[in-house]
Amino acid sequence: MSNEYTLPKVWTWEKESGGRFASINRPIAGPTHDKDLPVGDHPFQLYSLATPNGVKVTVMFEELLEAGHSDAEYDAWLMDIGEGDQFGSGFVDINPNSKIPALLDRSENPPQRVFESGAIVLYLAEKFGAFLPTDRAGRTEVLNWVFWQMGATPFLGGGFGHFYAYAPEKYEYPINRYAMEVKRQLDVLDRELADKAYLAGDDYTIADIIAWPWYGQLVLGRAYDAAEFLAVYEYENVMRWAKAIDARAAVSRGRMVNNVNGDPKYQLRERHSADDFDKKTQDKLDKG
Repeated sequence: MSNEYTLPKVWTWEKESGGRFASINRPIAGPTHDKDLPVGDHPFQLYSLATPNGVKVTVMFEELLEAGHSDAEYDAWLMDIGEGDQFGSGFVDINPNSKIPALLDRSENPPQRVFESGAIVLYLAEKFGAFLPTDRAGRTEVLNWVFWQMGATPFLGGGFGHFYAYAPEKYEYPINRYAMEVKRQLDVLDRELADKAYLAGDDYTIADIIAWPWYGQLVLGRAYDAAEFLAVYEYENVMRWAKAIDARAAVSRGRMVNNVNGDPKYQLRERHSADDFDKKTQDKLDKG
């Protein structure tokens, strides 16, 4: 770094630190404004955005529907985190941590709130008995990868992604430190996928649904414009796994929900019906 930081005795928040999300960062929790959340007709109300963590949940819902679980119908409402929607009082009631995604299951009495993407995907897997083995050994192997992803990926997103793509300046030390860790994680996955189709074995499970939006999309060139920098071509087994999952129809739909970036024909800002994929993508709404 160009300037060494002198640590104060006690840290205080005096100014925004810069970077893409500086205007919404703050050192306290709780709502910043009163705002009720919209509610649709389906049992599940999802409040989210198509970040990798949001995509985990929309892919899970679409996979459940694809598998014939009609009771998994859901309304997906867009939360614009750049505008601070996650700090509205209604959202904070569901997720006191003010992070997307957040889910309200109205089929339960009283309605059940679920927050943290891993918790939501696991909740749905258990509720519908899908994409999660019932035998102890199989279930444990899946959960190994679920918790691995939840613990490892902050080094990819909040670490590498922040300093490589979002920080106000490029700093050699943190970029090198986190690039090394991301490549180590990709090597972990690559070695595991050398002799099996999916992370937990021969079957597609929530282990893959949870890991793919981060690591699959990274090697497919959809994250931070960093595929070349990280030489993702080195991880042939991860690439094969990523492409196989990317080809699933439910994954394609899940990527579209609450998406506000890229080609408008792949943006479905709100999802309230399966028909919305054909009728209400942003390109069609723009045409009127």
